[in-house]
Amino acid sequence: MKAESRPKVLEGHTHKISTSCGNLYVTINLFPDNRPFEVFAKLGKAGGCSAATTEALTRCISVGLRSGVDLGEYVHTLENIGCISPTFSDGEKINSCPDAIAKVLKIYLKEE
Repeated sequence: MKAESRPKVLEGHTHKISTSCGNLYVTINLFPDNRPFEVFAKLGKAGGCSAATTEALTRCISVGLRSGVDLGEYVHTLENIGCISPTFSDGEKINSCPDAIAKVLKIYLKEE
């Protein structure tokens, strides 16, 4: 299945969530019919392996979304992945950057 092409302009939402790697800003951009089209995540701290891994993960999520993969599959797959130093954000345990991304995607699904 071929992924849909990206339009020049998309609207979206950016969520800030605290992780042990620093603040993570997760953006979900939407098709004109409000289906998720792509996901970006940027760590507040520049560079490093965590930033590269987070970028790679969200690129893969974006390709899947444009190819018809359900957003809930990503939540189920990424939720509760742990790293060596979990933290809390707004009273909720954040186990890792992938877990933080899953939590933001889950928020979007509840708002939908």
